[in-house]
Amino acid sequence: MFYPESFAVTTPSECEILITRNFAAPRPLVFDAFTKPELVRRWLLGPDGWTMPVCEIDLRVGGSYRYLWRKESTGTEMGMGGVFQEIDAPRRLVATEKFDESWYAGEAIDSTVFLEIAEGTRVELTVRYESQEARDMAKRSGMEHGMAAGYSRLEEVLSHLQTAESR
Repeated sequence: MFYPESFAVTTPSECEILITRNFAAPRPLVFDAFTKPELVRRWLLGPDGWTMPVCEIDLRVGGSYRYLWRKESTGTEMGMGGVFQEIDAPRRLVATEKFDESWYAGEAIDSTVFLEIAEGTRVELTVRYESQEARDMAKRSGMEHGMAAGYSRLEEVLSHLQTAESR
């Protein structure tokens, strides 16, 4: 899989994974792509072959979200959800994360920051796990490949949205 130069996955602390990626789109549009179900289900799919039949987002502090992915070739499903703890549109989102059948203990806290940069928007997603063991299990899960694939799709979605807006 091709990883753009701006895509990086690092471990800034013993309990965190930081995923960064630049997008050639304005911050409000990128924020919308992370918070509007009709946009999220177009890109947050992980590797090829997965769909998102359930994408529910109640975008308010205390509101919940629910995602369900399905691998069409096998019928395998993977679900997760959480609760929004902080919303500062279009700058920041903070929410809990818990998978239905989690491969790591406990739940995580996802903090997503949307930074304006010269060429568009830099997204910095910090996932804070309850322990180093949980973080390491998530890192070994292949999540990096799924995130890279999803973010590549997001770049395409953003490009199409901007083209449509300029008409």
